[in-house]
Amino acid sequence: MVTAQTIDKNPGELKDVPGWFPPLDQILFTWFLERQETRGFKGSLLELGAYMGKSAILLGQHRQDGEEFTVCDLFGGEAPDGANRAETAKSYSSLTRQAFERNYLSFHDALPTVIEAPTSVISKEVAEDSCRFVHIDASHLYEHVRDDIGAARDLLLPEGIVVLDDFRSEHTPGVSVATWEAVLNRGLHPICLSTQKLYGTWDDPEPVQEELLAMLRERTDCGLSVQEAAGHRLVRTRAHKGMQSPPFPRSRHYAVPAPAKPLTPAPATAPAPTRRPRSRARRIGVDLLPPIVTRAIRRARAN
Repeated sequence: MVTAQTIDKNPGELKDVPGWFPPLDQILFTWFLERQETRGFKGSLLELGAYMGKSAILLGQHRQDGEEFTVCDLFGGEAPDGANRAETAKSYSSLTRQAFERNYLSFHDALPTVIEAPTSVISKEVAEDSCRFVHIDASHLYEHVRDDIGAARDLLLPEGIVVLDDFRSEHTPGVSVATWEAVLNRGLHPICLSTQKLYGTWDDPEPVQEELLAMLRERTDCGLSVQEAAGHRLVRTRAHKGMQSPPFPRSRHYAVPAPAKPLTPAPATAPAPTRRPRSRARRIGVDLLPPIVTRAIRRARAN
């Protein structure tokens, strides 16, 4: 296991960490987590599928005293079935636990609880009704996502938030099927949809939706629309070009370069006085005088 002292090539800022966590979702994560915190809502944080740690680093920033934060990922370990092994080899061949831990420890003093295993073990590792926020971003296969959603429902506290990644990407139809199945048949209520993620709850979504709508309407860097489908209000938001990520602390190892010192010119020195050379005629004239007169002239010049 790596430690903060043995890390090299640390990311300097959150944007330097590899991964797919756009500014809009960073804003939404931060808003949902801070809303819980300002209401005194406590509970564990859970991430299923971590990749290189980008979203985990942000989640870790919101762990409150007494809360647990758990991350579960294969990290290149043995997948539970052939389809999952093929998916891992294709999309996550470069993922290692060491890379995740190195990135996480660049921003935090201690690691979360790291479970290197398939997400199917999570119900045995995390207590029921203990989580306030669950982020699902592991396998994209329907059977795995369906089970991850079922685990999240059991692990979340009342009014807890679940976030489903890649719910409408063209290369992840299994996530789409599992997500909308949960909405239509398993009691999941969408709160909002970003370009990449669905944010939902198994409780009444209206109070948090109203507050979210008020926040989004005040922003000028994102689009907003509200639709109805199958009895659900769907709040859709997307980033405008140039949207900035929310402020986030730099890496603990980030070194601010010292400002360059301005070049100060060396103080000018007065030129040494120059003696005006005597003319050749004067030198010859002095040399032709009697010695006693020549010595008198030279003494006078010296004084």
